[in-house]
Amino acid sequence: MKFHDVDFDTYFRNYPDANGYFGKYGGSYIPPQLQAAMDEITDAYMTICKSSKFVNELRRIRREFQGRPTPVSHLERLSSSLGNVQLYAKREDLNHTGAHKLNHCMGEALLAKYMGKKKVIAETGAGQHGVALATAAAYFGLECDIYMGAVDVKKQAPNVARMKILGARVVEVTDGLQTLKEAVDAAFDAYSREYHDAIYCIGSVVGPHPFPMMVRDFQSVVGIEARSQFLEMTGELPDAVVACVGGGSNAMGMFAGFLNDPVDIYGVEPLGRGPALGDHAASLNYGSEGVMHGFNSLMLKDEHGGPAPVYSVASGLDYPSSGPEHAFLHDLGRVTYDVVGDEDTIDAFFALSRLEGIIPAIESAHAVAYAMQLAKRMKRGSILINLSGRGDKDMDYVIEKYGIR
Repeated sequence: MKFHDVDFDTYFRNYPDANGYFGKYGGSYIPPQLQAAMDEITDAYMTICKSSKFVNELRRIRREFQGRPTPVSHLERLSSSLGNVQLYAKREDLNHTGAHKLNHCMGEALLAKYMGKKKVIAETGAGQHGVALATAAAYFGLECDIYMGAVDVKKQAPNVARMKILGARVVEVTDGLQTLKEAVDAAFDAYSREYHDAIYCIGSVVGPHPFPMMVRDFQSVVGIEARSQFLEMTGELPDAVVACVGGGSNAMGMFAGFLNDPVDIYGVEPLGRGPALGDHAASLNYGSEGVMHGFNSLMLKDEHGGPAPVYSVASGLDYPSSGPEHAFLHDLGRVTYDVVGDEDTIDAFFALSRLEGIIPAIESAHAVAYAMQLAKRMKRGSILINLSGRGDKDMDYVIEKYGIR
């Protein structure tokens, strides 16, 4: 199947299907007791997402608490430095807590309240999802446990402090590579013991059904806003849309606004140090079909067929798989998935900071780097970047490892 075979007018009604599949990807590969809990979440979500009370409450929260809509900014000086192509940024760094993650965390926490749960549980890599969920938990009066790899705890100390100030319990995970994959393992294990009283608020468009669908739906506000804003600013759609992809929530949120438009869409994965296994986390470009953390997608595998060790300079991108909807859009050919390495990412981090006064998250800097390369190839036109988060959390790490460029 190719994207010409898919009716994107009805895409969101048809994908995922009733069992949570985007084509052959997705589903729910979890123990029976957890499946019962997931079925409960699915039933609750499919009920309240049609409720005007829930929808209006979420809209009020976005407007009065999150600061939505976030603006689109014309990156005029960066554009001029590259040629004639005009670059724009959807400013999710200006969303409350500094990233797109709060879009789905407020929705998930509101769902938890509706279901009568007392606690929210989650994993975090870069810490943005952890901060967002801790914020949502504080807003709704819920307990909050955040599992985070020991490596990321050290790299993302400011976000660890924020989570603790907000009242969350940060659980440091010391197994394996001590990064995002291990944090997900630990959070799933905790949820399997506490699902009666807690909800696992997955931090991306990954995991068993209904989370890839639910997180996409909550994040689609990004693309819907951006499309309307760009049309108002320029009178036309962008020629290209670019977003970074780890698990893929910010990208799926942005892409959702443009799938049915004559717009080129690019997802940017982390090439890290290079294409050798263990030096990157580009599962859509280098992976093969496999199941992990309860869902089927494209996955980087070790010699035994399990999840391979991965690496990225961005803590939020170092995951050995990607959301099943991204794998589906990859196979359809609707979205082009490409890679950017650490060095180009750090160069883009400084370029955006110096030329536009915007310090991006390292995750977002992958998208900026790719858009800069794309602008040189295109010669003319416009590119809209999803600037998924701000770089406060990364400054100490960047200075320590790379110095001031």
